[in-house]
Amino acid sequence: MTTLLAEKKTSGGIRDLGKMFGSGQSTGRQFGILGALVVITALFQILTGGKTLDPVNLINLINQNAYVLILAIGMVMIIIAGHIDLSVGSIAAMVGIIVAKAMTEWHMPWPAAILLGLCIGAAVGAWQGWWVAYIGVPAFIVTLAGMLIFRGLNQLIGNANTIPVPADFTFIGGGFLPEWGPDTGFNNPTIILGLLITAALVIMEIRTRRTQTKLGSDKAPLWVSAFKILILCAVVMYATFLFAGGRVGTSFPVSGIILGVLIIIYSFVTRNTVFGRHVYAVGGNSHAAELSGVKIQRINFLVMMNMSVLAALAGMIAVARSISSGPQDGLGWELDAIAAVFIGGAAVAGGIGTVAGSIVGGLVIAVLNNGLQLLGVTSDKVQVIKGLVLLIAVGIDVYAKRNGRPSLIGKLLNRSKTPSTGTGDKTTPASNRPDESTEETPSLVS
Repeated sequence: MTTLLAEKKTSGGIRDLGKMFGSGQSTGRQFGILGALVVITALFQILTGGKTLDPVNLINLINQNAYVLILAIGMVMIIIAGHIDLSVGSIAAMVGIIVAKAMTEWHMPWPAAILLGLCIGAAVGAWQGWWVAYIGVPAFIVTLAGMLIFRGLNQLIGNANTIPVPADFTFIGGGFLPEWGPDTGFNNPTIILGLLITAALVIMEIRTRRTQTKLGSDKAPLWVSAFKILILCAVVMYATFLFAGGRVGTSFPVSGIILGVLIIIYSFVTRNTVFGRHVYAVGGNSHAAELSGVKIQRINFLVMMNMSVLAALAGMIAVARSISSGPQDGLGWELDAIAAVFIGGAAVAGGIGTVAGSIVGGLVIAVLNNGLQLLGVTSDKVQVIKGLVLLIAVGIDVYAKRNGRPSLIGKLLNRSKTPSTGTGDKTTPASNRPDESTEETPSLVS
């Protein structure tokens, strides 16, 4: 009887809402930062008199921050594996200048130039990955050296000059979905894209519930799933009409399409593949992973190479948006990417983090930057505020882990204590329980 009462206490009301986006400490932090993003956006919407959610501003927000969000996708895998990469801004700048020269001076077609840039990124990543994985030099040192090397090569190759790029190439960084179909007052492809995303969200939720039923695993009540889908679909369609209703000639940015495809791919890789599970295992406990048969050197090599490829792509998108490549490209990009990952819920010690959380963290930084600029805050004060946000976010993470507690959201959902079963056993003290963050770590079983 006591057991049944304890089980009833763990469900219902706000506790059921806690199952909306999963459970566990890591998910709780990401749920919290998602709420913070909503609050920050609403606050700036009020303070700026409605300018934050203006279609023109939203389009610029995506275009201006797509490269940081792309870097965050690669950086979260680096940090999950227990490393750090300080060279991504310099790699992006070097690849950008080479691609610009290839098209302008060597008359290379822009598709071939993009392929060249990706190949250079892969080669640079293989170089740094070799030092980290097979020589054993810490990634911090390797990428610090890379930051200096590739920044110098950017200056050397470009002679510290600005090099323009062809108009066709700018489409990937500053282009929009084209106009076609009947005149509805909106961009029709953007509306169709929003409807497809909405349908995909519904189908994914249905499939998730069917899988949970088949496996006999715990799942949220039906009303929670319906409420979740209603909120997500409402947000997607609201954003769709904002992007589709901008000034004539604009719509959802092409850079946003590229970012969305990368989010889908890397979310699948990190959550549903053996490679993704091994990345988590290496960051969580490299010795245990090695004993389990994980090829640690290979994993470290591949995550470093993957990061450089994404840095090369981010650099080319930024060059396409600015219509030229210059010596100041990439400065501070690595710091924004790292901040996005940590704000998005990744653990400092590695082993925890998600692509979605990092994107949300990156959007928090983007909205902060944009909102403060709209309010006329000077750049020096913006840097101070961003630094404080990062420090507080990581500080909360470290404090919660040190004390064996979940996040504030986790406390509200009352998941920090294990209910008594009535058998005489006492609740295990927080200091003696396994780290709750391991709930998010995928199994090594393939």
